[in-house]
Amino acid sequence: MKDQNKRQAFKTQGGWEGCLYLFGFVMTIPAANWFVEHVGTVCSDSGPCLIPVAPGLMAPSGVIMIGLALILRDLVQRRLGTKTAIFSIIAGALISAFFANPALVIASILAFLLSEFADFLVYTPLQRRRLILAVFASGCVGLVIDSVVFLYLAFGNLEFLYGQIIGKTWVIILSLPAIFWFRNRDERLGIEPA
Repeated sequence: MKDQNKRQAFKTQGGWEGCLYLFGFVMTIPAANWFVEHVGTVCSDSGPCLIPVAPGLMAPSGVIMIGLALILRDLVQRRLGTKTAIFSIIAGALISAFFANPALVIASILAFLLSEFADFLVYTPLQRRRLILAVFASGCVGLVIDSVVFLYLAFGNLEFLYGQIIGKTWVIILSLPAIFWFRNRDERLGIEPA
């Protein structure tokens, strides 16, 4: 009975947890657009604000938020299910349209939609068996697509491609210990993915 109550309480908490992931996910898009224009060690009037991601390598500062978005979408799906994950991708794209600089709206929306749906397609078949691999592999696929589409459409070139890829990869790698803990906690409590 005690285990049953513990699991039921966690399912309720899991719903709240999923809602927090959902809120965080949709907010990463306006945050990324704001970062690109306002946060960086180097900001110019004619281009994005940049941050260092490796020695001698810079990237637009939005890489931090987009790397986080790829992870949070996976967690939204794990807690709230595939339909909510698809809805959150569409909602995130719409939110992007309202918060992005007009010059970045199309680039932001298309990069977001394509990369998040690619992430979804890789994550979905892997997540029940190999959560950490699913988060890493889907994130890597999503980050490459996001980087190429966004840079090409927003700036007309791929000058910061390697920086974008490395910056987003760092975010994903740094998240893996938390994903490992998350998976172990779910297993210990007998919680199945949504």
